[in-house]
Order: sequence, then C-alpha cells, then structure tokens
Amino acid sequence: MTRLWLIRHGPTHARRMVGWTDLPADLSDRAALTRLSRALPQAPVVSSDLIRATATADAIQANRPRLPHAPTLREFHYGDWEDQPFDAIDSPDLRSYFDRPGAQRAPGGESWDDVAARVRATVTRLATGPDLIVVAHMGVILTLWAEARGLAPFDALAQKIDNLSLTRIDLQGAGLTAHGANHKP
Repeated sequence: MTRLWLIRHGPTHARRMVGWTDLPADLSDRAALTRLSRALPQAPVVSSDLIRATATADAIQANRPRLPHAPTLREFHYGDWEDQPFDAIDSPDLRSYFDRPGAQRAPGGESWDDVAARVRATVTRLATGPDLIVVAHMGVILTLWAEARGLAPFDALAQKIDNLSLTRIDLQGAGLTAHGANHKP
C-alpha cells in the first residue's frame, strides 16, 4: 500500500482557463506552506512539470527526496480554450464539457477520461514506497478522488480542492481508498 499525499499547487490568481498554460504560483503565504510541509511524512516528492507545481513542491520539500518532474501529472489540457477568458469561450460545448465530463474532449485538448487514465498510470508507476507526496493540480486530484470514492466525474467536480490543500488517498493493489480531501493544515 502507498499513501498518496496530494497537494494542490499555490494560487495563480488567473481569471481564465488555465490547464497547461505555465503560470507561476503565488507562494507568499509562507505560514501556510510551513504548516503544509510539517503535516507531510518523510517521503519522496513528485510534481507536475508546470512551474506552479514545481515551485510549490520546492517550497514544501524540506529534506525530502525529490523525484523528477512528471509531465503526466499536468492539469487538463484545454486545447483551444487554453488561456482564454471564460466569457470569450462560454458556449454550449464548454458547458457540456463540465456538465457531462467523461469522454468529451476539449477542442484540441483532453477529456476527463484521458486525464484520469494518464494520472492513474503515473501514480501507479511511482507508488513504490509507503508514502508519496504529489504536488499537482485540481483536475489531477479530482480524477483520483472520483475513482477512490466511486463517483461519476460530474459528482467529483462538487468536491472543493483549494490551493495549498491536502487530499489523502491510499493506493493498494488496483484499488484507491479516499481518506479526506481539501484539508488545510
């Protein structure tokens, strides 16, 4: 069994569709980062390769070992919607994408199912010890949460995942078990 300690990166303050757009995180809340780091076990840290995740991982790493960045832990790729203001892309297709997540892909991007498969394969490959700290994105965490809770993707979207929050999921064999989401130490 591996306990997955899932951390959402620091806030970007962007007011647009941000998936693979590489924006920096606001890591000015040093007290929150310290509390978060102290709540984590002595375990390897891995992050998405996007700067908001790598910088957050650097900030909570302390003396923990670091694994190479994993591009497969990136947020959803929103394709043509990427880095666009919400009002500029509001459409029936965008609403359908979030109202009925699953196989529907963003134009030129990914579906929920695509992301869930790549994330699950990544954590399964990396889960070699008793604990693994993963610094990633809301969508990444929600795909694992949905599987662990047996939720439909739409229902998983109701779970809040704040920046600099901790979600705990156990990976044992082929199964995931949820232990808590959106904890702010």
